[in-house]
Amino acid sequence: MRRKHPEQHKLEHIGWLRAAVLGANDGIVSTSSLILGVAASNASHTSILVAGVAGLVAGAMSMATGEYVSVQSQADTENAALETEKRELKTDPEGELKELTEIYINRGLDASLARQVAVDLMKNNALNAHARDELGISETLSARPLQAAFASAGSFTIGALLPLLVSVLTPNPYLSWLVVATSIGFLAVLGGLAAYVGGANVVLGSVRVSFWSALAMGLTYAVGSVFGGMQ
Repeated sequence: MRRKHPEQHKLEHIGWLRAAVLGANDGIVSTSSLILGVAASNASHTSILVAGVAGLVAGAMSMATGEYVSVQSQADTENAALETEKRELKTDPEGELKELTEIYINRGLDASLARQVAVDLMKNNALNAHARDELGISETLSARPLQAAFASAGSFTIGALLPLLVSVLTPNPYLSWLVVATSIGFLAVLGGLAAYVGGANVVLGSVRVSFWSALAMGLTYAVGSVFGGMQ
């Protein structure tokens, strides 16, 4: 009995992982930064919570819209390329066979084997062969606009709820410090989890996300302090 190949690649997670991590990270960073900026201006606890809720709703909708438009544009480009490839396969199949053969030759196969591979693949599914090897489009990496939009909006909302809940439960004198501490903790876990799922270095992922997020929160707090002092 043949043993199952032990290699496990993480590419199947790329589509939703990118959108989900971006959404959750942005939800935590933007909402905690907004809360810190408003808190630094000596606003009331109610004003801080209103700003946090408004930031959550606006951010989730913005993430969903932006992600959908971006990924839909990618999908439109892929579909247009596939339509062009379909026409070329109908009008010039021999030319497309030569094109695919050249691709395999450039990847290291000798000419006769490259042509045989191209012939066999085109007999099975010519469009898939050209989409994968000529255009770089595959089922795993293909654009999915709605999936990306829902993943971004949902993960943003979850991320934004974390600092918002801390703000609800924490009185003003301790609010800023606790929001900073918990947000950085959440972000470190998120960065490590994303790195683990993607097969990257967990520690590096945590440190990278935490550092840049802490910088964003610090700058926003400084701006709130400056404008709060002008009142």
